[in-house]
Amino acid sequence: MAVVETEGLVLRTYALADADKIVVLLTKDDGLVRGVAKGAKRLKSRFGSSLEPFSVVKVSYFRKEERELVSITGIDLERSFFSVASNPYFLQHFSYAAELLQSFAPPHDPNERLFNMTKVCLETAAYKQEAIPAIVAYFEIWLLKLGGFLPSWEMCSNCGRSPEESESVGLQPDFGIVCKNCTGRGGGQPVSPAQRALFLRAQKASPEKFILFADSLEGELEEVSRVLGRMISRILNREINNSGAKVSASG
Repeated sequence: MAVVETEGLVLRTYALADADKIVVLLTKDDGLVRGVAKGAKRLKSRFGSSLEPFSVVKVSYFRKEERELVSITGIDLERSFFSVASNPYFLQHFSYAAELLQSFAPPHDPNERLFNMTKVCLETAAYKQEAIPAIVAYFEIWLLKLGGFLPSWEMCSNCGRSPEESESVGLQPDFGIVCKNCTGRGGGQPVSPAQRALFLRAQKASPEKFILFADSLEGELEEVSRVLGRMISRILNREINNSGAKVSASG
C-alpha cells in the first residue's frame, strides 16, 4: 500500500453510503484519481469545505495497486473558487471542462502539464469571467494537444505547404487542413485566416495573452469552438455540449 501526497483539483464529488463521498481529483503527481472520503457527509467532517468543486487542495491518500478507488486520509484547502463557482455561467463552462478531464485523463497517469494548464485556466477565468469562452477554447486545444489528438494546422496535409497567414484553407474530414491549391482535393468547410490564427496562437501563448488576441474575434472564436466540439465528440464517440460555442456571458 503506497501513501501519496500531492496537489490536486477537485473535479466533482458524489455520495457513497450514508456518510461518505467519492471524490474525483486531477492531481499533479498521479493524474486522475478517484477516492473515498470517509465521513465527508457528516456535519463536523474533517474535510470541511475542501471538497467543493474546483478547489485547489493538498491531498494525501493510500493507494492499493489492485483497487481503482484510493482511501483519502486528508485534504487541506489551498484555494477555493466557491464564490465564482456559484455563478451559473462559470459553473456550466467549468463543469464541462471537468467532464472532459474525466473522459480524457487516464487514471493514475501523471501529467504535470495537463494539471498546470487546467489550474491556470481556472485561475484566469476566476477574474476574467467575461473571457470564459476564449479560456474554454484554449483549454480544449491544450487538452487535445497533450492527449495527442490535436491535428496540425501548420501545413497542408495534402502537399505539405505552409499556408500564408492571409490564406483561407479547407477543413478535411479528419480535421486537418488543405491549402488553397489543394481545396479541390478534399477540403470542406472553409477556415478563415483569423480562425487558423486563433487555433495556432492558443498553442504558443498563455491564457491571458490568448484572451487579448481573441478579444476582437468573437465570431471567429465561436467557429473554432464548434470545430473543437466536433473533434471532441468524434474522439469520445458521443455528442458533447461545447459550452464555449453556445453560451454568452449575458445568456
